[in-house]
Amino acid sequence: MEEFETLNTLAETGQSIWADALRYLQMVIEPGWRQNQILIVLGMIVLAYALRKLFEGPLDNWSRNRTGWEKWQLRQLVHVRKNLGLICYAVLAWVVYGLMQQLTWPSRSYLIGVVATLVTVWVVIGFTTRLIRNPSLRRLVAWFLWIYGTLLALGLVDETEELLDELAFSIGSVRLSVLTVIKAVVIITLMLTVARLATQRAGASLSRNENISPSMRVLGTKAVQLLAYGIVFLVAIRSLGFDLTGLAVVSGAIGVGIGFGLQKVVSNLISGLIILLDKSIKPGDVISLGDTFGWIDSLGARYVSVVTRDGKEYLIPNEDLITSQVVNWSHTNKFVRLDIFFGVSYGDDPHKVRKVAVEASETVARVLTHPNRPVCHMVGFGDSSVDYILRFWITDPSGGLTNIKGQVLLALWDAFKENDISFPFPQREVRLLDGSTVEMNARTGAIPEPDEQERGS
Repeated sequence: MEEFETLNTLAETGQSIWADALRYLQMVIEPGWRQNQILIVLGMIVLAYALRKLFEGPLDNWSRNRTGWEKWQLRQLVHVRKNLGLICYAVLAWVVYGLMQQLTWPSRSYLIGVVATLVTVWVVIGFTTRLIRNPSLRRLVAWFLWIYGTLLALGLVDETEELLDELAFSIGSVRLSVLTVIKAVVIITLMLTVARLATQRAGASLSRNENISPSMRVLGTKAVQLLAYGIVFLVAIRSLGFDLTGLAVVSGAIGVGIGFGLQKVVSNLISGLIILLDKSIKPGDVISLGDTFGWIDSLGARYVSVVTRDGKEYLIPNEDLITSQVVNWSHTNKFVRLDIFFGVSYGDDPHKVRKVAVEASETVARVLTHPNRPVCHMVGFGDSSVDYILRFWITDPSGGLTNIKGQVLLALWDAFKENDISFPFPQREVRLLDGSTVEMNARTGAIPEPDEQERGS
């Protein structure tokens, strides 16, 4: 019975729309002011084309001289260039409509007003949909808005809404009609666009704020994204007519099941939040974790991107950074001290060695001379050399540690050669005990037999 009533309602709505279409067709066929308005509308098409040709050249010359414009402004300018004829037609239609409203009866310019409204709606839709980057989504939204704008200009919105509302189905206690789905899609699309623009603006503003630490900038951006898209999700559910109370119960049960299966994922998410809050690691820091040495490129929800000197990018789970020992070379400041051990012969003056070593290290560009100068200390008397340690400071550990040590060692080599300071070779003293076979053969000059050599060895 309900299906029969629905079919009758659809039939009645379809007959109403068909009657309106026949009425508009009759308006065009019958002579009079209605037909004159149609001719004026067609004549404005020719005039708009002429205006497009007139303004096209100056607009192109003006566009080429635009410098320093942002990408979205250039995209809008290109859109103006492509739709110049439609824009001219909209302006011309409103001018003609305003003049006819003043010079004659309002009914004699009704169709011109409808056409002016319709073309203006198309122009506005064309500009607003340019904010949607996804081409498929932009095309879908544009079609929806064009159809709605056309129906609005022709006064067929109520009849169309009744027709679409009758095309419905039920899911439990929730009734979904085609009209409800279309409204939900339009609302969600608009809110997604607004949310994306808001998160981009917020992220750009936070990234330019020097008073906020890098980790808090990332945390603020993530919080804005979570808030914006969370609101979009809730609005989408409500626009479709679903009860959020039942959704909360279902999501709680699903969350428990997912929690047991995705413990590592949840652990990494929470660890990432802790890292952002305690500011122990932030983008740009130089860290060492096991055999991995590099600088933080970005902080993600699940992992941290670490780029090494050889160009490799390691995606380290956030949990490892919380539970493992991490060396942050630039946590509180970027000053890093490096040590180099070397030895020289006993015949060299230690005072001179220390002075030459300090001066040689200061010739390397990355070695700091202020506020901490390099220092050299004697640390011990070795078997073959006097041992020293050279300590110096740098502020750019991201530039590498091995290469700076190599440069300092090379500077020491050149400076010691110029000042006649030698690097001794290891020396060993061999003593021959009384009564040994090797000692007796050495005294007599006799060469032992092979078996004697083996026994002596």
